[in-house]
Amino acid sequence: MVKLDEDKLRDIPGWEKNAPIPICMGGDYRALTFCCKPGFSLAFAYKCRRDETLREIELSPEEFIKIKENFSKENNWDSDIVCFGSISYCCMRRGGCPRRDMALSIRYPDMTKDEFMEIYFSKKKELSRIILENIRNTDGRKKVRAYLDLF
Repeated sequence: MVKLDEDKLRDIPGWEKNAPIPICMGGDYRALTFCCKPGFSLAFAYKCRRDETLREIELSPEEFIKIKENFSKENNWDSDIVCFGSISYCCMRRGGCPRRDMALSIRYPDMTKDEFMEIYFSKKKELSRIILENIRNTDGRKKVRAYLDLF
Protein backbone atom coordinates (compact mmCIF):
# COMPACT_ATOMS: atom_id res chain seq x y z
CA MET A 1 0.00 0.00 0.00
CA VAL A 2 1.29 3.43 -0.94
CA LYS A 3 1.76 6.07 1.77
CA LEU A 4 -0.22 9.14 0.76
CA ASP A 5 0.84 12.64 1.75
CA GLU A 6 -2.18 14.07 3.60
CA ASP A 7 -1.33 17.57 2.34
CA LYS A 8 -1.75 16.33 -1.23
CA LEU A 9 -5.26 14.91 -0.76
CA ARG A 10 -8.81 16.24 -0.70
CA ASP A 11 -12.14 14.76 0.34
CA ILE A 12 -14.62 15.68 -2.37
CA PRO A 13 -18.14 14.46 -3.10
CA GLY A 14 -18.14 11.70 -5.68
CA TRP A 15 -14.54 10.70 -4.97
CA GLU A 16 -14.91 10.72 -1.22
CA LYS A 17 -11.67 10.31 0.70
CA ASN A 18 -8.16 10.67 -0.61
CA ALA A 19 -8.76 12.40 -3.94
CA PRO A 20 -5.41 13.64 -5.25
CA ILE A 21 -4.80 17.33 -5.67
CA PRO A 22 -3.88 18.32 -9.27
CA ILE A 23 -0.54 17.22 -10.73
CA CYS A 24 0.60 20.86 -10.99
CA MET A 25 0.18 21.17 -7.21
CA GLY A 26 2.04 17.93 -6.44
CA GLY A 27 -0.72 15.34 -6.79
CA ASP A 28 -0.02 11.68 -7.46
CA TYR A 29 -0.54 9.73 -10.72
CA ARG A 30 -4.30 9.53 -10.18
CA ALA A 31 -4.47 13.30 -10.68
CA LEU A 32 -3.79 12.91 -14.42
CA THR A 33 -7.57 12.80 -14.68
CA PHE A 34 -7.57 16.59 -14.04
CA CYS A 35 -4.92 17.45 -16.64
CA CYS A 36 -5.29 19.42 -19.85
CA LYS A 37 -4.77 17.99 -23.30
CA PRO A 38 -1.10 17.33 -24.12
CA GLY A 39 0.40 20.08 -26.21
CA PHE A 40 -1.25 22.67 -23.96
CA SER A 41 -0.82 23.82 -20.40
CA LEU A 42 -3.51 26.14 -19.12
CA ALA A 43 -3.79 26.19 -15.36
CA PHE A 44 -0.49 26.75 -13.61
CA ALA A 45 1.44 26.32 -16.88
CA TYR A 46 4.66 27.44 -15.23
CA LYS A 47 4.61 24.36 -13.01
CA CYS A 48 2.71 21.85 -15.14
CA ARG A 49 3.99 18.31 -14.53
CA ARG A 50 1.62 16.50 -16.92
CA ASP A 51 4.19 15.68 -19.60
CA GLU A 52 6.84 14.75 -17.05
CA THR A 53 4.36 12.46 -15.27
CA LEU A 54 3.26 10.81 -18.52
CA ARG A 55 6.92 10.10 -19.36
CA GLU A 56 7.53 8.77 -15.85
CA ILE A 57 4.77 6.15 -16.16
CA GLU A 58 5.52 5.59 -19.85
CA LEU A 59 2.10 6.59 -21.18
CA SER A 60 2.34 8.41 -24.49
CA PRO A 61 0.53 11.72 -24.95
CA GLU A 62 -1.38 10.12 -27.84
CA GLU A 63 -2.61 7.26 -25.66
CA PHE A 64 -3.55 9.71 -22.90
CA ILE A 65 -5.59 11.74 -25.39
CA LYS A 66 -7.24 8.58 -26.75
CA ILE A 67 -8.25 7.45 -23.25
CA LYS A 68 -9.72 10.83 -22.34
CA GLU A 69 -11.54 11.27 -25.64
CA ASN A 70 -13.00 7.75 -25.59
CA PHE A 71 -14.21 8.37 -22.04
CA SER A 72 -15.75 11.64 -23.17
CA LYS A 73 -17.66 9.94 -25.99
CA GLU A 74 -18.85 7.11 -23.73
CA ASN A 75 -20.11 9.57 -21.10
CA ASN A 76 -21.54 12.26 -23.38
CA TRP A 77 -18.90 14.71 -22.17
CA ASP A 78 -18.04 16.30 -25.51
CA SER A 79 -18.79 20.02 -25.32
CA ASP A 80 -17.96 23.11 -27.35
CA ILE A 81 -18.16 25.16 -24.16
CA VAL A 82 -15.09 23.74 -22.41
CA CYS A 83 -11.41 23.76 -23.28
CA PHE A 84 -10.38 21.14 -25.83
CA GLY A 85 -14.01 20.18 -26.52
CA SER A 86 -14.35 17.70 -23.68
CA ILE A 87 -15.23 17.76 -20.00
CA SER A 88 -12.68 14.95 -19.56
CA TYR A 89 -9.93 17.60 -19.79
CA CYS A 90 -11.46 19.80 -17.10
CA CYS A 91 -9.61 20.46 -13.87
CA MET A 92 -10.40 19.99 -10.21
CA ARG A 93 -11.33 23.58 -9.34
CA ARG A 94 -13.86 23.01 -6.59
CA GLY A 95 -14.47 26.73 -6.39
CA GLY A 96 -15.89 26.60 -9.86
CA CYS A 97 -15.02 27.03 -13.50
CA PRO A 98 -17.63 28.94 -15.51
CA ARG A 99 -17.16 26.83 -18.66
CA ARG A 100 -17.02 23.47 -16.92
CA ASP A 101 -19.95 24.23 -14.65
CA MET A 102 -22.09 25.47 -17.55
CA ALA A 103 -21.27 22.37 -19.62
CA LEU A 104 -22.18 20.13 -16.66
CA SER A 105 -25.44 21.99 -16.04
CA ILE A 106 -26.38 21.38 -19.68
CA ARG A 107 -25.50 17.67 -19.41
CA TYR A 108 -27.40 17.27 -16.13
CA PRO A 109 -30.23 19.85 -16.40
CA ASP A 110 -32.44 18.46 -13.63
CA MET A 111 -29.72 18.51 -11.00
CA THR A 112 -28.37 21.06 -8.58
CA LYS A 113 -24.74 22.13 -8.87
CA ASP A 114 -23.85 19.97 -5.85
CA GLU A 115 -25.48 16.96 -7.51
CA PHE A 116 -23.76 17.36 -10.87
CA MET A 117 -20.41 18.11 -9.23
CA GLU A 118 -20.70 14.85 -7.32
CA ILE A 119 -21.26 13.06 -10.64
CA TYR A 120 -18.36 15.00 -12.17
CA PHE A 121 -15.90 13.94 -9.47
CA SER A 122 -17.22 10.36 -9.48
CA LYS A 123 -16.61 10.15 -13.22
CA LYS A 124 -13.20 11.79 -12.86
CA LYS A 125 -12.31 9.07 -10.34
CA GLU A 126 -13.45 6.44 -12.85
CA LEU A 127 -11.39 8.11 -15.58
CA SER A 128 -8.38 8.19 -13.27
CA ARG A 129 -8.63 4.43 -12.76
CA ILE A 130 -8.98 3.86 -16.51
CA ILE A 131 -5.89 5.96 -17.24
CA LEU A 132 -3.78 3.98 -14.77
CA GLU A 133 -5.19 0.64 -15.94
CA ASN A 134 -4.14 1.45 -19.50
CA ILE A 135 -0.46 1.71 -18.75
CA ARG A 136 1.06 -1.19 -20.65
CA ASN A 137 4.78 -0.85 -19.95
CA THR A 138 6.03 -3.04 -17.10
CA ASP A 139 7.98 -0.24 -15.38
CA GLY A 140 5.03 2.12 -15.64
CA ARG A 141 2.65 -0.52 -14.26
CA LYS A 142 4.95 -1.06 -11.28
CA LYS A 143 4.88 2.67 -10.51
CA VAL A 144 1.07 2.90 -10.52
CA ARG A 145 0.16 -0.49 -9.03
CA ALA A 146 -0.23 0.78 -5.47
CA TYR A 147 -2.38 3.68 -6.65
CA LEU A 148 -4.76 1.29 -8.41
CA ASP A 149 -5.36 -0.36 -5.04
CA LEU A 150 -6.83 2.94 -3.82
CA PHE A 151 -9.90 2.69 -6.08
